Amino acid sequence: MDDFVCEKLTKWGLSKWIEKFREQGIDEENLYDLDKQDIDNLITQVGPRAKFKKRLKLLKGEQNATNQEHEETADSIQVLATSDTSEKVKRRLELQEESSRMQSPAKKRQRDTTYSEKSMLSEVKNIMTGVHFKLQHRDKTKLNAFLKEKMGDLETEKRELVGVFGKTGAGKSSLINAIIGEKDLLPSGSVTACTTVMIKVEANMKSQKYEAEIQFITKEEWREDLWFLLTFTVNDADRDEQDADDYAAGVEMLSALYGEEWRNNSQENLMNDRHFREIPGFINSNKKTLTCDSAKELSAKLVKYTRSGSKNKEGKEVNRWFWPLVKCVIVRVPNNDFLQHVTLVDLPGSGDRNKSRDKMWKGVIQSCSTVWIVTDINRAAAEKEPWEILESASSLMGNGGQCQQIHFICTKSDIIEESDDLSLAHVRAAIFKRNMEAKEVVRREFRKLNKVKKHFSDECFKVFTVSSKEFRKKKRLEPDETEVPKLQDFLQNLNDCHSETLNYVSGAHGILSLIQGASCGGVAGEKADASTELEENLRHGLEKVLEPIQKALEAFENCLIEGVEKSQSSWERALESFLKPKGTSGSGFHKILKSVVVNNGATKTRKGKQLNLNVKLASWLTDSIDEEFRKTFPNESKCGPFNGAINTFSLNTETLIEKYKDVELQLIYLRTEEERLKTKLDITIRQRKKEIYSSLTTTIEEIMQTCYDKAKKVKGKGSLQNMKDTIKQHVDANKDTMFEEAKNAMLSKLRILKEYIWSTLVDTMSESIELSLNTDDRSVPDVKEDLETVTKYYEELKSTDDASNRNSADQPGPSAAQF
Repeated sequence: MDDFVCEKLTKWGLSKWIEKFREQGIDEENLYDLDKQDIDNLITQVGPRAKFKKRLKLLKGEQNATNQEHEETADSIQVLATSDTSEKVKRRLELQEESSRMQSPAKKRQRDTTYSEKSMLSEVKNIMTGVHFKLQHRDKTKLNAFLKEKMGDLETEKRELVGVFGKTGAGKSSLINAIIGEKDLLPSGSVTACTTVMIKVEANMKSQKYEAEIQFITKEEWREDLWFLLTFTVNDADRDEQDADDYAAGVEMLSALYGEEWRNNSQENLMNDRHFREIPGFINSNKKTLTCDSAKELSAKLVKYTRSGSKNKEGKEVNRWFWPLVKCVIVRVPNNDFLQHVTLVDLPGSGDRNKSRDKMWKGVIQSCSTVWIVTDINRAAAEKEPWEILESASSLMGNGGQCQQIHFICTKSDIIEESDDLSLAHVRAAIFKRNMEAKEVVRREFRKLNKVKKHFSDECFKVFTVSSKEFRKKKRLEPDETEVPKLQDFLQNLNDCHSETLNYVSGAHGILSLIQGASCGGVAGEKADASTELEENLRHGLEKVLEPIQKALEAFENCLIEGVEKSQSSWERALESFLKPKGTSGSGFHKILKSVVVNNGATKTRKGKQLNLNVKLASWLTDSIDEEFRKTFPNESKCGPFNGAINTFSLNTETLIEKYKDVELQLIYLRTEEERLKTKLDITIRQRKKEIYSSLTTTIEEIMQTCYDKAKKVKGKGSLQNMKDTIKQHVDANKDTMFEEAKNAMLSKLRILKEYIWSTLVDTMSESIELSLNTDDRSVPDVKEDLETVTKYYEELKSTDDASNRNSADQPGPSAAQF
């Protein structure tokens, strides 16, 4: 059996049958010729056999498509060679060569290395599958179990989230379609956008189909939403002019789902399952999956779940629109290199009144490594909404998240007024001049955002001027001049398949080194001496890690003490500004405040403004620690008291390898394990710091909960003032303890993180040292040849990585780049 078959069986989750295929001599050539009887003989269990048949059918389809593509290419070459258009062909080839020369380093590296690195990764995975199989048939020792556990940890899922914000008409859908090369994937243009549905776009790694997974809110959540709409939005007798937008939005939502039936029905009747027969997934709390052969077909089917209007993309009447019930849509695209490890998320501009949608929105914002703000170039600086989005989400993206870059993307950059009478050269010059001016204006506007600047420096902010239309049509601008390729390069770098391959091969290299070292034995005295030095190095390393972390904790405590004092002296002013907003009528604010208490302190206005009383009350606490928090947990690099201390931790295995040659293989494993552990801790810190930062607001919300529950029940004449009094009395009664409790909650989470780092380093490295050097276990297999192969690949990948790092160091970094 060849590597191809082994790789496929492993990828399909059928590694159990590798030996059977090997015994029968199945290779790549005869795999495609297996008939039903052959498959029945090879795989005797019904479930795995059905899975194999399905996967083989898909594989045959890919093979046929590839063969057809090769034939068409050959035919095209033959036609071109015999036609009278040789000059055109020559010019086209020259342009292709020029384009190749202009390709970014990222694309060049991808083109040169992707195939070979995929082959490497495939072969190393096959080797580790074989080694794992051998271990299964050895004695069940402690070392054996340890090795199998470590092999299970080799596979890691790398996924980067890019959040995409932008108001209706800004060109978000066209931009995403252009960047990933799918013209008809996300609907745009004639159908009105819906601003509540989150759409995730990622690669389909399991099928050649276009798929959409539709996730619904629960029936109970819709019952709450419906009650609020009917009680406070569309049937409110005290409605005034200020409520017109909210009323229109409520009518639009109810009419989309029920047509005109909602006007003459009770809430209970509107919750009847007969209204939802077309979407049983909502009734049964399940997901709905759409599967299509083309992007265009999927887009047409998807429109009623994501958009609003009276007609679909083809102009046909649509009676029911289900977007009010949709929580999230995941669109999966086959064969797309830009999405291999990246998910693009088309986001609503702010949170949602619906609790589950709001929670998901916040979670996604916190998980984005990059955020794109998309707006029309002609209104880029003057438009309020993009800047309001940036300000409202900045704390979730920055200290409360992991965002490293903000890209402000000005769309429709090819459109110039009064260009009909100009020559092409003059039009191009006008476009370039206007685009450069727009970039500078946007940068100046960003520098004014003090709230955002607390979380992001100027170096994190980049401006792009793009034209999706010109990228496709090439009438006025060359593709590179549209700046769409720059964003494609950015996604390509995020995918970074090289690091995925290096991480896996490095881990495999370490494990095989340990196995081979154990099988060879070694000098007992040298093992003991090396173990003693390693334990001493571990002790010293831990001291170096804990010292800066402890100093950071003390700095946080001082900041929070100051924050508590300010909160206790200023809470009345903050509460007054929230409960008596300027420019809002009594009846208008009554609905807003009712929504606030119903949603545990937070709501969103029709215009998208996020109102959060918990955030308001916690503002002096968060202001007090924002600067220290950013220094302690920077998103941009692996520095700071926590990540920085961990990354300097070392057992000094390189020095020990020179000293203890007989246990070199075991020390190589320990070096690898140390690096993998530091990477794991970096990821843990990144996740925990979000919880730590949000703990101030979360604690305030928990303490305010009894107040919200009480205010929800307030009804009748004077209810607005009664709700205000209820809130004010509760805060006044808890002012001496509430802010102190929030401070203590944050410090407690910081101490828990410190203890976790310490115990993880001690437990993991102590166990690794013990099993590497203090266990006499010869029951492991001989993996000398496998180790030689993997060592060769590891050294090759490491050499490429080192060269790439040197090149990056020689070139201007992101902070110097001008877009």
